[in-house]
Amino acid sequence: MRLALYQPDIPQNTGTLMRLCACLGVAMDIIEPCGFLLSDKNLKRAGMDYLEHLDMTRHMNWESFKTAHAGKRIVLLTTKSDRSFIDFKFEAGDVVLAGRESAGVPDDVHESCNARITIPMAAGVRSLNVAVASSMVLSEGLRQTELFPVTPAKAGV
Repeated sequence: MRLALYQPDIPQNTGTLMRLCACLGVAMDIIEPCGFLLSDKNLKRAGMDYLEHLDMTRHMNWESFKTAHAGKRIVLLTTKSDRSFIDFKFEAGDVVLAGRESAGVPDDVHESCNARITIPMAAGVRSLNVAVASSMVLSEGLRQTELFPVTPAKAGV
């Protein structure tokens, strides 16, 4: 399973998700252009020293990303779906795609994804922070596919 970010805008969110992926052993894709430099100090602060453990691939654009993941199922996390992530059947090879914080993904990207899922929310609210939403969905995908890392037993516990 992988997490892909489409043209992320906010370095702190991207850094947080980089740290999450490093901690969970999940590979990450960043589809450029980003709304910030990947060397941004806020990104590094959010990722802390976990970035050395991250398997990350940068793609210059959507076409490059699609070519690299041809044959894989791209699962878009979007507010423009009626299908709950809770009811979705994840597969081990899925790539979970999150859109830009400011605009989601363009229609052509939305339409080219294999599946579109959403997080059910209370009436009157619009959306969650992309790092929070991605964490929830990635967690459910890892749970379903039994891909959470195995924590070694602690001595004496």
